[in-house]
Amino acid sequence: MTTPDSEAQRPRVSDADRERALDVLKEGMAEGRISPDTLLRRIELIMAARHPDELAELVEDLPHREVPPPPHKGWLLESVTRLSAFHHRLRLAWRAERLPQLVLPAPGPKPLAIGRAAGSGLRLNDASVSRYHAQLRGTATGWTLRDLGSANGTWVNGRRVADTVPVRAGDQVRFGAVSYRLAPREPTA
Repeated sequence: MTTPDSEAQRPRVSDADRERALDVLKEGMAEGRISPDTLLRRIELIMAARHPDELAELVEDLPHREVPPPPHKGWLLESVTRLSAFHHRLRLAWRAERLPQLVLPAPGPKPLAIGRAAGSGLRLNDASVSRYHAQLRGTATGWTLRDLGSANGTWVNGRRVADTVPVRAGDQVRFGAVSYRLAPREPTA
């Protein structure tokens, strides 16, 4: 059984991993190794997979060719690519420092409700925010952010939250189109 901490540390499936697994399935179907029903079921499982080892289990009975790595671009092109990426990262960092701060709540029995609904602890009056969008909970070990099935998503540091994730001061969070930078709670004197 995995714990939430070990689950967060496991590598996630990338779109490229899913594409490679789907290519193996297509080859297996074309070669007559799997039936159409098996193909459809495995496609559903590939799309639902969260970790690379789940994908490997779905295609392990099918022979497949390893895809060769892309050709080396050359040092000049790589240097230009890195420089342009640096400019983009710098702009994102500058924008992140200018985000409004959301002070992390004190640990307690009730989470901070985030959404457009009346009675939300953090009421965001923006059309991209769901009525019951997310919850921010302070625990003895830190804070967690939970998406409540919002339409436009909850994001932490540019990654969409599927369920509950740990967060800390300095993280960038986005609820729909509304962004904040999490700030530590000021100690009470």
